Amino acid sequence: MDITDNKPTIEEEIVKMLKTVYDPEIPVNIYDLGLVYNIEVDDGAVKIEMTLTAPNCPAADFIIEDVRMKVESIENVKSVDIQLVFEPEWDKDMMSEEAKLELGLL
Repeated sequence: MDITDNKPTIEEEIVKMLKTVYDPEIPVNIYDLGLVYNIEVDDGAVKIEMTLTAPNCPAADFIIEDVRMKVESIENVKSVDIQLVFEPEWDKDMMSEEAKLELGLL
């Protein structure tokens, strides 16, 4: 048995890192909020499609830069391309059960 079998994949590392990124106005990470729509990894090049809770989010630059810096810090990640999309429009139904519980929506 190869001992590297338990090593997390780059995708798992990215998700773990995204769970440390918070919108400063909301006490829930962007992954559990449902703001991350897609993650693609191709030979170390990472493409993330994500949205914001509102198109005019005042913390947009902060959040995107936090995502970029944290994902770039992962071993074997060579580049990070963050695509900000607003289709489909985010709504609270995209949040995980934990996020809804944390925000008192359950």
